[in-house]
Amino acid sequence: MKRVVRMMWIVSLFLLACHVVFSYSIQAEEGDRQTVYVIPVEESVEKGLTSFLERSINEARDAGADHIIFEVNTPGGAVDAASSIGTLFQNLEIPNTAFVLNEALSAGSYISLNADNIYMTSSATMGAAGVITSDGNAASQKAQSNWVKLMRSAAENGDRNPLYAEAMANPDIDLPEYQAGKGKYLTLSAKEAVDVGYAEGIVADRNALLQELKLENAEIMETTPTLSERIARFITHPLVIPILLSVASLGFIAELYTPGFGVAGSMGLIALLLFFYGHYIAGLAGYETIIIFVLGIICIILELFVPGGILGAIGGVGIVSSLFMASDNNSQMALSLLIALCVAIVASYILFKKIGFENGLLKNIILSDATSTDQGYVSSQTRLELIGLCGTAVTPLRPSGTGEFNGERIDVVTEGGFIQARKPVKIVKTEGNRVIVKEIEEE
Repeated sequence: MKRVVRMMWIVSLFLLACHVVFSYSIQAEEGDRQTVYVIPVEESVEKGLTSFLERSINEARDAGADHIIFEVNTPGGAVDAASSIGTLFQNLEIPNTAFVLNEALSAGSYISLNADNIYMTSSATMGAAGVITSDGNAASQKAQSNWVKLMRSAAENGDRNPLYAEAMANPDIDLPEYQAGKGKYLTLSAKEAVDVGYAEGIVADRNALLQELKLENAEIMETTPTLSERIARFITHPLVIPILLSVASLGFIAELYTPGFGVAGSMGLIALLLFFYGHYIAGLAGYETIIIFVLGIICIILELFVPGGILGAIGGVGIVSSLFMASDNNSQMALSLLIALCVAIVASYILFKKIGFENGLLKNIILSDATSTDQGYVSSQTRLELIGLCGTAVTPLRPSGTGEFNGERIDVVTEGGFIQARKPVKIVKTEGNRVIVKEIEEE
């Protein structure tokens, strides 16, 4: 029996030792395993994307990520947003790679050039980084020159030949061997990018890239924009801002011609709320901006009760100022406000003159029917039968009060003088509900 117990103890100790060794080896393996964060850089480049990338990079930094892969597929976007993203990449201490899935054009090429490494799929392209204004025209010479410097600097920071980066942004650079003659912006294919040293290699997919980076056994963490960030990216798009402001102006103009506060005013208010919500999420608008906007609205409302125009002017300045404060591009905001104003004026003319609230399709929005005495409607009963009746002032008349006539108490008013209580009075005139009396002189 003792031998059996001894054997059981030996087996138990052996199993316990195996468990400890096995657990330690698993923990050591997990501790040595690297972590790779995959962050998408998709669609248009705007401030909403900047906010998302900043949040994702901070998340990777807090998690102790060993590498970050930025999967790039963008046609470009705002220069100021691209510059902010470039600064994020330049200050990133974690090794990182830009993986161009399809296209990295315009601002997308600048973003990719700021990464430590660039890999591309075989069908991907990079370049065509000319600066175009929101109306489709070439930007000013000053803006073009500054953008060329940014492109060259991004290439030089990555030890790449800056000539090709400049050719992407300057059509005057003649590189016919890459089908980019004078007057054309350079766009590199994946093979050409590798040939000129702008890409480290061509890979088929993410798994192939991980093998190239010797990270095939790493733990992959993917980040995606939250719903709020998606809304912010949509709202802060340069094409969406003037649309929102136009909807807001149309809504408030239409509300002026309709009784109460209805659909039109709600539509305008929702448009403005979306504008400030998107810019707040994107980090462009703070609480002070929203407070100034709300104070501007309050001043305009107070103007309805306190005439003079000063409060209305202050409110208008406050609202416009808050819109500029929520934007990091004053020229773009000025253009958006101008577009909204023009759209509001044209639409107002069509709405109120051509379609019409009085004779057109929208005439049923406003109640235009009126009642008149000719149709038998009266606002109050005029008691002409009371004229000539004599009675007594029940209360002092100063000049209004109560009188009693044939046992009926009636609210009366004098012709202007004071009549003491219990004095005899006579009804001399009635005007609607207004019964006018005068004192009867006692003989």
